[in-house]
Amino acid sequence: MNVGVVGASGYSGEVLVKLLLGHPQVKLSVVTSRQHAGKTVAAVIPALRGTAADQLKFSESDPTALAARKDIDLWFLALPHGAAADFAKALLPAGRKVIDLSADFRIAELAVYEKYYGSHHAPELLSQARFVLPELTDPKWKQELQLAAAPGCYPTSVLVPLAPLLKAGIITRDHIVANSFSGVSGAGKKAEEQYLFVERAESAKAYGLAKHRHLAEIEEQLSAFAGGKIVVQFNPHLAPMRRGIATTITVPAAKGATIETLYTAWRNAYTGRPFVSILTSGETPDTAYVTGTNRVDVSAVHDARTGNFVITSALDNLVKGASGQAVQIMNLWLGFPETSGLI
Repeated sequence: MNVGVVGASGYSGEVLVKLLLGHPQVKLSVVTSRQHAGKTVAAVIPALRGTAADQLKFSESDPTALAARKDIDLWFLALPHGAAADFAKALLPAGRKVIDLSADFRIAELAVYEKYYGSHHAPELLSQARFVLPELTDPKWKQELQLAAAPGCYPTSVLVPLAPLLKAGIITRDHIVANSFSGVSGAGKKAEEQYLFVERAESAKAYGLAKHRHLAEIEEQLSAFAGGKIVVQFNPHLAPMRRGIATTITVPAAKGATIETLYTAWRNAYTGRPFVSILTSGETPDTAYVTGTNRVDVSAVHDARTGNFVITSALDNLVKGASGQAVQIMNLWLGFPETSGLI
């Protein structure tokens, strides 16, 4: 299978290129970047020297030209929101499969998207897209779709632990509070003062309070699993680390629910799923142990004093939170082993 990556010069794009070059079932044939067109991939991503990246060159990001490439079976869009939609408009009519890593097709309701992101560049395609979190989305998506939206990093850290619990009635639908800490790479490659090393080292702070963009995705998906409107208090933080997300969620236990019933719901949902690791109660996930992997580690304790479950998760924001999850979607879509090219 030949695949291509549009917009491979960002952090997620770089990780995606590395994963695809090492994938046993696909050939990365096209990599685009307006900024680096004409340069070899190895020149831009030196960690890939001595591989096929020495010969593979970045090409221009022209939607019409890419849509004309009949040799490419599937395209990854590793672009900012807004830009991805413009490429999807060209690639879908050409009959290509598309996995979008941006936010353009994660949110089904146009009004909700516009509230958080502004105007949508291809609203007519929303009905053709599907949010795909492999461990949670109905497997029928593999036969029904041409456009898959890979989930965001923060949402994955919240949805994986919470969705099965809401569906099983283990937790209440009210008073859900999620506090997340993200590595600086989650902001992308930006030459801004607040992301300089001297600004971020020895520093942690909250940001985007009350209306972070990922909140739209989190609430829409949790509401679908719960079968009713879910409102979440989401508090993101910037942490002094390069990559990783650690999330702590407090939510009241439903009447009669125990830590045993919570873990049973998790095991029912994730037994046999290679990228969700359920830790024992009291053993909290650590970003140090998921960095570089496509894994989500989850754990929970019950606080008898408050009646809350305290749920924790950790993942790599560039792998399971972005590029690794996109490769996982590709594996399932094209009939490869789910773990191909991933750890």
